[in-house]
Amino acid sequence: MYCPTRTFAAVAATLLLGAGAFACSNGGTPATPTSNSATPTPAAGPTAGSTGTLSIHITDSPFSDAKAMLVTFSEVSVHSADPGDWKTLPFVSGSSRTCDLKKLHGATDVLGVGPLKAGKYTQIRLNVTSAALYFDNASATGPCTPVIAPPAGTSEPVVIPSGEVKLNNEFTLTSNGTKITLDFDGDQSVHQTGTGNGNGNGRGGSNSNAKYMMVPVIRIVSVQ
Repeated sequence: MYCPTRTFAAVAATLLLGAGAFACSNGGTPATPTSNSATPTPAAGPTAGSTGTLSIHITDSPFSDAKAMLVTFSEVSVHSADPGDWKTLPFVSGSSRTCDLKKLHGATDVLGVGPLKAGKYTQIRLNVTSAALYFDNASATGPCTPVIAPPAGTSEPVVIPSGEVKLNNEFTLTSNGTKITLDFDGDQSVHQTGTGNGNGNGRGGSNSNAKYMMVPVIRIVSVQ
């Protein structure tokens, strides 16, 4: 019976040594857990240094008591979130753009378009330099061109106390391009403060002194 005892003791010692070796081999670096779920893919965003085409279009609910309403824009710009400055958007042609808002009722035209750095933008800024109402005839061109010839007949200048309009609306310009449509509300923008201009060419007659004032009311209707 002596030999079997030694054999059993030897086997037990061998098992203990094996277990100790296993413990040592796994004590240094924990096992990496496995998972059946795939690693989430980050959402696609603008590639660093890429550009996209931004186009700003304009439509209108026009001033109802006129045949033509010419409004001239001197600048269209957007505010970049990074680095936090204003970027001027070129006009289609020329250094300014005049639109006949009456011809934009139910239609759109391009106000500014051009390549800009892709990324996040926070504001749109429009500078309106002049406006006039024409009561007898429609304009011969338009809706938006660098210059529109004033229609013949009775007209009234429109005073613009502040021609800068800022629209707070965040949007992302992608490398595929972004289109924004603005609605210039003529009826809400123009207010009559008198009945004639006293110069014989006012709608109220030669003895009237009509005066119109514009506080531009513009809203963003779509971003695509």
